[in-house]
Amino acid sequence: MTTSVKENLLDWLRDAHAMEKQAEKMLQAQAARLEHYPELRTRIEQHLQETLGQQNVLQECIARQGGDTSAMKDFGGQMMAMMQGMGGMTASDEVVKGSMASYAFEHAEVAMYTVLIAAAEAADDLATKRACEGILAQEKAMAQWILEHMPATVDAYLRRAQTDQAAAKR
Repeated sequence: MTTSVKENLLDWLRDAHAMEKQAEKMLQAQAARLEHYPELRTRIEQHLQETLGQQNVLQECIARQGGDTSAMKDFGGQMMAMMQGMGGMTASDEVVKGSMASYAFEHAEVAMYTVLIAAAEAADDLATKRACEGILAQEKAMAQWILEHMPATVDAYLRRAQTDQAAAKR
C-alpha cells in the first residue's frame, strides 16, 4: 500500500490543526493564570488570537484538499493541553516552567510548518505553501519573543519568590 503526497499533506494538515487546538487550550490556561507578568500575559493573548486565525487557515487548506479536520486528533491535542495545564498549576515556579514549555512547543510548531511547506510544494499546492509560510513566521516570532524575554521573566520570578512565592509562581 502506498500513500500519495496529497494524502500525506492532508494528514499533516490535520496534525497541525490538532496542534493548534492544543496550543489554544495551553495559551488560554496560561493567560488566565498569569497575574503578575502583564507583558507576558499580553503576548500570550496576542498569540492566542494568532492561533485562532491559524486554525481557520488550516481548515481552509484542509477543505481545499477535499478533507475535514480530525475530531479525534483535535480532541487528543486538547486533552494533552489540559493535562499540561493541570501539571503546571502544581509547580511552584509555574511561570518559568510555562515559559520553557511554550518555547519548546513553538519549536515543535516550527518543525510542523516546515514539513507542511515542503509537502505543499511537492503537492504543487502553492496556496497551502503560502498559508503555512505565514503561520511559520508567526510561530518563529513567538519563539523568539519568548527566548528574548525569558531572562526578564526568570529575574522577575526570582525577585518575587524571595518575598511571596504564591505571587512569583504566576
